[in-house]
Amino acid sequence: MTNEVERVAATPAALELIAELTAEYGPVLFHQSGGCCDGSSPMCYPQGEFRIGDGDILLGEVGGAPVYIGRAQGEAWAHTQLILDVVPGRGGMFSLDNGRERRFLTRGRVFGEEELRKLEGGSGTE
Repeated sequence: MTNEVERVAATPAALELIAELTAEYGPVLFHQSGGCCDGSSPMCYPQGEFRIGDGDILLGEVGGAPVYIGRAQGEAWAHTQLILDVVPGRGGMFSLDNGRERRFLTRGRVFGEEELRKLEGGSGTE
């Protein structure tokens, strides 16, 4: 394990779907925002077709795709590693996984004490 704590990770199933979407649409990105309905799911967009705002922070990258989160949501989940996974179902209305009968889902894993100490040494979100 490296000294860097990953704020976002992906399961093999998520990496497979990211590769499939990238082959079809080119480079993609994810945005995880708070809210109801589609806003609580990770949304996958072609890079360049979703405007990253001043209130968004970069969590990291999975499968070559950057993963952003709304600042307020990122602060609320600062103690948690977000893990992109894939489950049966339909994706968000505007997300590239829609209509594939598989959708992205964000799972969480609370960081351990050592990971939290490492994160306190640097934000890891810039």
